[in-house]
Amino acid sequence: LVQFTQLNSWLNSIGLLQKVAGAAHVAVIHKMIKERIEQKCKGEFESSFLQPLENWMDTELYHWLFAILGDGCAGSQHVEEWKPRLKYFMYKTYADLRIGELFSIIVEFPDSTPAIQDLKECLEMTNQRGQLVNSLREAFETRLLHPGANTSLILSQYVSAIRSLHVLDPTGVILENVCEPVRQYLRTREDTVRCIVSSLTDENTTELAEELMHGEPHPIDGTGTSDSEDDEEDWVPDPVDAPPARSSRSGKAPDIISMLVNIYGSKDLFVSEYRTLLADRILSTFNYDTDRELRYLELLKLRFGESHLHFCEIMLKDVADSRRINSNIHSCRGRAGKKPLPVDINAMILSAVFWPLFREEKLKVPDAVETSMAEYRGGFEALKAMRTLEWKTHLGLVEVELELEDRTLSLSVSPVHATAIWHFQEKERWQLDELSSVMHVTPGTLRRRLAFWVSQGVLREESPDTYIVMERQKGIHKAHSAEVMVEAEPESATASVQQKREEELQVFWSYIVGMLTNLESLPLERIHSMLRIFAMQGPESAQCSVGDLKRFLDCKVKEQELQFANGFYRLPKTGR
Repeated sequence: LVQFTQLNSWLNSIGLLQKVAGAAHVAVIHKMIKERIEQKCKGEFESSFLQPLENWMDTELYHWLFAILGDGCAGSQHVEEWKPRLKYFMYKTYADLRIGELFSIIVEFPDSTPAIQDLKECLEMTNQRGQLVNSLREAFETRLLHPGANTSLILSQYVSAIRSLHVLDPTGVILENVCEPVRQYLRTREDTVRCIVSSLTDENTTELAEELMHGEPHPIDGTGTSDSEDDEEDWVPDPVDAPPARSSRSGKAPDIISMLVNIYGSKDLFVSEYRTLLADRILSTFNYDTDRELRYLELLKLRFGESHLHFCEIMLKDVADSRRINSNIHSCRGRAGKKPLPVDINAMILSAVFWPLFREEKLKVPDAVETSMAEYRGGFEALKAMRTLEWKTHLGLVEVELELEDRTLSLSVSPVHATAIWHFQEKERWQLDELSSVMHVTPGTLRRRLAFWVSQGVLREESPDTYIVMERQKGIHKAHSAEVMVEAEPESATASVQQKREEELQVFWSYIVGMLTNLESLPLERIHSMLRIFAMQGPESAQCSVGDLKRFLDCKVKEQELQFANGFYRLPKTGR
């Protein structure tokens, strides 16, 4: 070692050390720095490492250089010249490691905040923003934006990215450049809006629910940021990689809810989805207690505005009115000395105009239930003059108590489930087609409902599509029921998106019939252009793309209400 040090000192004294051994020294030092960073920092996000790494370079690495170059003035001068380059290399190597791990760092945010702060300091020195953007976009596209990832998982990662990247770059430029593919992909998912709205009003604590309840209640704007203003002296210009058309909002905290809403650029879609979700919650639980929903509604009003949520407010008012009307009807029957209803009924009375479109399903309820409904309707008409009730017999909740030979079951089920098991009081064996015709329910729907009773051990499928009551469970082999598909949760009370779209398109049918009556035949593009002129002008009117119109017209062709030949649609010559 002494001879090695003397040789280096002689070479340095005659000015040949850098030429002879400089490349070797640099390679060894770089290797030492890389190995140190890999060993100490890889996968560790909860501690800051930049200062410990600088201390290691001061106490060990530079001492090794002094040993090689000598402690004289020339050696010290060379070491001082190398220090900025070695520090830059250390920062760049550390930034490369953290950029490669940034996806995992975002997943573990906020526990990984020290790693983000270190990376922020590195970027200020090394200017690797472009590398970071390209690497993280590629990580999102390969690890997150694929059919195997749940929409809720993608949203959770997107929210974490918003928060973590704001710590990394308060200007929001990196966030905009990185997350644009995420926003585009979320727009292609059908359940994105429902996932966002469900998370906002989830009973279980979620990031979005916390943001709604405890975040700053700034109204939704067009850029996805809060309306709070920063002091002018705190303003700093945007980085050079900011898009030219971007308005500067350096340092402003991101409004996560606004950014999620503006994935679609319109809050009307979210308000409509919340209205549907609210209807499902009310009708699936059939509970008159709306304190929780009122709390969420008031919080959402601060974000979306009162006018947009007016329908939801009326829906909750309907629930409160229903409780009062139910109490009045039952108390009036008691004062009048009337007999109790054959089947006790508590109705949810809804204002049809303000509620979303309901799922349509035929169901003929038992005679005793029809009698109770008729008497309840009479009580309502006496209480509310000039108004009546139109029953949705397939919606609601029925409390059922089944008394079998060796057990008693108490369940809350849908009206279709309750009606199906009611008929097994009349006889213990039913054919599926026979029971389907009695209930006015399609065989496929009825088979799914009966599968629930089979899973509960109440019915047994004796032979294909033949069901009998299981009065006693003793001695019954239960392996057969393992193959039965059970409905894990109740169906939505509201119509599906496709059903709602078909209802909206049906508005255009009268216009289309008038066009074809006057002009005999028209191509698709001409029909669409005329609809845009005559039927899509109002602010509240339904909108229709060429693709939607083509699917709608093709359905009419299948139903033989239209004819299609040589690219032209026309009305049938007969039958109209």
